Amino acid sequence: MTPEQQKSILTIALLAAFADGTKDDAEREEIRRIAQSLAGDSGMADLPRIYQDVLLKRTTVQAAAAALTDPGQRQLAYEMAVCVCDVDGRQTPAEAQFLATLKSALQLGAQQTAAFEHEADALVDVAEKAPPSAVPWGVAGAAATGAAAYAAAASAPSSSPSSPSSSSSSSPASMPVPVAVPAGPGDAELDKSILNYAMLNGALELLPQSWASMAIIPMQVKMVYGIGKAHGVELDQGHIKEFIAAAGVGMTSQYLEQFGRKLLGGLLGKVAGRTIGGVGSAATGMAFSFATTYALGQVAKRYYAGGRVMSTAMLRDSFQNLLGPAKQMQSQYLPQIQQKAATLDAGKIMAMVRGG
Repeated sequence: MTPEQQKSILTIALLAAFADGTKDDAEREEIRRIAQSLAGDSGMADLPRIYQDVLLKRTTVQAAAAALTDPGQRQLAYEMAVCVCDVDGRQTPAEAQFLATLKSALQLGAQQTAAFEHEADALVDVAEKAPPSAVPWGVAGAAATGAAAYAAAASAPSSSPSSPSSSSSSSPASMPVPVAVPAGPGDAELDKSILNYAMLNGALELLPQSWASMAIIPMQVKMVYGIGKAHGVELDQGHIKEFIAAAGVGMTSQYLEQFGRKLLGGLLGKVAGRTIGGVGSAATGMAFSFATTYALGQVAKRYYAGGRVMSTAMLRDSFQNLLGPAKQMQSQYLPQIQQKAATLDAGKIMAMVRGG
C-alpha cells in the first residue's frame, strides 16, 4: 500500500469519526493529538494537515475514495469506517447516511459488505444489551509478577505533575486526592483482574477481523464495573463510559489510534475479504490496548479506593502518568497476548462481551 493510499484510508476514518457531528472539544483535541503523534512516528508529516482538512470540510468522501483503486483497499476503508462509527454505540442517522455515501463512492455492493455489517451490528447489539459485569480469562502466576512490575515502573518520578486547581465541573467528582491510597478490598485480586483484562484487550487488537477491536471498549467497561463493585459502587454503562472519558480515554480516538498505528506500520491489508496483519506481526509491539487498559484499570482502582473524589484533571494526569509504565510492561506479556489471540474466535468474543 502506497503512502497516498494510506492517507486516503486515514482520511476516510477521520471523516467517519466526525460524521455524527457530536465530538466535543476534548475528543477533537485528542484526535488532533493522535494525528500529530502518528505523523511523528511514521514520518508522514502531512497527517495534521489531513486532520485539518477533515475538520474544516476541505475534503470529501468522494475525493478520498478516488485514490483507492484496489478492491481490497476499498473494502478495508469501508470496514474501518463502520468500526469508527460503531465503536461508541449504535450508529446515528448521520453516521448511517455517511456510510451509505461512502459505500457508493467506493463502489461496494451489498454482497461485498453484508457479512461484515452483520458481524459489526451483532457486536454492537450484544454490547448494548449486555450487563457490564464479567470475569476475564485468567493467567496463572501473572498477578504477582504483573503487580510487582507495574509498581516498580509506576514508582518512578513523574515528569507531569497533577493539577489539583484545574476545573472539575465535568468530572465524576469535585476534588483531587493524593495518588497514594490504602489497599482496598481484594487489592491483589483487582490487580490480577486488571492485568487479565489488559492482556485480553491486547489480544483483541491483534486479531485479523476488522471488527474485533470494537470489543475492547465493552471489556474496559466491564473491568471498571468490577473495580467499582469491589468498592461497593455499582454503576450502569452510561456512568462507566463517562468515567472512562473523564480519564481521557476517548472511545472514537482510542480506536483511531489503534487503527492508524497498524495501517502506517504496514500491518493491515485485505486478502480474499479478510484483514491481514495482527497476530503474525505482534512482535512489532502493536498491543497498544494492553497499556491503555492497564493504566485505565489502575486509575479506576485509585479513584474508587479513594472515595471517588478525584477531579477530571487529576484523573487525566494519573492516567497519563501510569500509561508509560504500562507500555513498558506490554512486551513482558507479549507471549501470553499472542497465545490468547490465537484461541479467540467470533463466538468467544461475543460470549465475552455478552458476559457469558
